[in-house]
Amino acid sequence: MVKSSTSSIRLLATDIDGTLLNPEFQISDADLQSLRRAHSAGVEIVLVTGRRHTFALPIARQLGFDLWLISSNGAVTRSLSGETFHRDLMPRETCRQLCGAMRDFRGHTVLTFDKETKGAIVLEHLDDLSASIRRWLEKNIEYIEFVVPIEKALVTDPVQAMFCGSTEKMKGALAALESCGMDGQITVLRTEYPARDLSMIDVLNAGCSKGHALERWANYRGIAREEVMAIGDNHNDIEMLAFAGHPVIMGNACEELRGRGWTVTLGNDRCGVAAAVDAMLGTVVSG
Repeated sequence: MVKSSTSSIRLLATDIDGTLLNPEFQISDADLQSLRRAHSAGVEIVLVTGRRHTFALPIARQLGFDLWLISSNGAVTRSLSGETFHRDLMPRETCRQLCGAMRDFRGHTVLTFDKETKGAIVLEHLDDLSASIRRWLEKNIEYIEFVVPIEKALVTDPVQAMFCGSTEKMKGALAALESCGMDGQITVLRTEYPARDLSMIDVLNAGCSKGHALERWANYRGIAREEVMAIGDNHNDIEMLAFAGHPVIMGNACEELRGRGWTVTLGNDRCGVAAAVDAMLGTVVSG
């Protein structure tokens, strides 16, 4: 479990879903207050999420201070006020090739674009999508456009393609991606929620990940990786945790994150972010 033996931390990067948000999809008061204390102590807070920037904003605004967000699994780094630091979009022709190679999963395909209007999220239909992902789509209905075939939406470069469905269905999608001959053109990241039988496979531009984006931001800020703490829970957090000098995984983290020697905090149902941050602050304040 978390121990307060962390060296001085200047940058704290935390995932949102399964990490900062509890099982009721809320930020607990303890987690909120701990992040505010860290910010007051001079630690920069960055939210690093698979969510689109717009969909992450309501969570970020609850923190009550200015900060930057790394969204779409590292594809976009943008401030709370809308200033863009970096974008790593997928070339539209690469995405077109991907859609062709994944034709058998057409009903599970979602494209996202970097805009805050209708058409930010594009799919052909809802028929094959699970109830879990449909709830997400319903919350984003004002941004959704239905385009058939989906390739017609590729008039600009997308942020990413996503394939989502049941765990079993997405095993097939992963196998198809591995055999589609696009190595070196794309990055494949996976997020799974077994209790909801939901698996999401995000396909981004080559070399794009939470870890690459966090490293780029830390370098820009002049912060060494030894001064970075990262907290996460899922497969798509691995690159971010591997970069951070002080990786912390949630008590509810997926099995792939365990066994790597990374510090384990409490689960997201027990304010695991607060436990990790408070342990870190014990050193920051006394140092």
